[in-house]
Amino acid sequence: MPADFAARVVRWQKAHGRHALPWQQTRDPYRVWLSEVMLQQTQVQTVIGYYQRFLQRFPDVQALAGASLDEVMGLWAGLGYYSRARNLHQCAICIVAQHGGEFPASAAGLQTLPGVGASTAAAIAALCYGQREAILDANVKRVLTRYLGFAGDMASSTQQQLLLEQARALLPQRNLRPQMLRYTQGLMDLGATVCLPRSPDCAVCPLGATCVARSQGRQRDYPVKSRSLRRSTESIWMLWMQRPDGALWLRRRPSPGVWANLYCFPWFDSRERLVANLPARLRVRLRDEPAFSHTLTHKDLYLHPLRLLTGSRTIAQLEGAWFSADACSRLGMPAPVRRLLQDGGNQPKEVEG
Repeated sequence: MPADFAARVVRWQKAHGRHALPWQQTRDPYRVWLSEVMLQQTQVQTVIGYYQRFLQRFPDVQALAGASLDEVMGLWAGLGYYSRARNLHQCAICIVAQHGGEFPASAAGLQTLPGVGASTAAAIAALCYGQREAILDANVKRVLTRYLGFAGDMASSTQQQLLLEQARALLPQRNLRPQMLRYTQGLMDLGATVCLPRSPDCAVCPLGATCVARSQGRQRDYPVKSRSLRRSTESIWMLWMQRPDGALWLRRRPSPGVWANLYCFPWFDSRERLVANLPARLRVRLRDEPAFSHTLTHKDLYLHPLRLLTGSRTIAQLEGAWFSADACSRLGMPAPVRRLLQDGGNQPKEVEG
């Protein structure tokens, strides 16, 4: 392995890396942690607005720990992968209650926190504390497997561990506090802006001269991953019930499950089951809205809203409760449900989350 690998990454990051993202230029572990969690499987441009709104409402870990889960989920709604928000809240509570509001200063200590995995712990330790820790997020895996010509299957935990060992051997050796910040950020920047999945710009890459994949002309063969996600489908009939004053009948989704802990219309696996849960006097007033699809990571949902305008105060057969329009605006709700409400019944666009 070339001895100047880390130095080339650091020099490139100083001159050509990203420097204007709102979570850069900070060693605050709270802000780095928040950005790392939000960026998991989510595009940078999508995250920026959520990140800024979160910091406005929860400027530190104490503020986040003191909030209700409903408030956290409300701010997260639309970002997707909602277990991240639940883990974020639980982790903040743990940091305040068990660590005096201070993040552990080692990767090993950080991994004892709820929802903090090895890569997130390594990123906080490297970026905030200058520790010699290697991260292996998706972008960094792509950079390193191409550079090394690492043909191990990333679906294998054993091969991932072997790659991690090689990644550790490439880390800076001295002046770690400033070097680890630049180096870690540099690898992420290379993966996000140069070493792209389908069209890597090898001509401007600081590692191109000694990159195995480039020398072989096999950039798109790395990283190797044999297993792909097995997708499923599910059809859902949702009861969109609304009073004349704008209040909505909602129930909190169970955990675990799709959209766990978010507030949603009652849903059923068939139109017949939905109808059977309504009093006869209300069934005749149901109106079918246009069905639409929504894509999750592992599943395609086909959503069938049935709208019902009613003045009823209670619906004994249904779990849930009435929420005023003002209360609904602050609740954590799935993105497609929020979009359905905003569009007033017009077919919403497909959205993530």
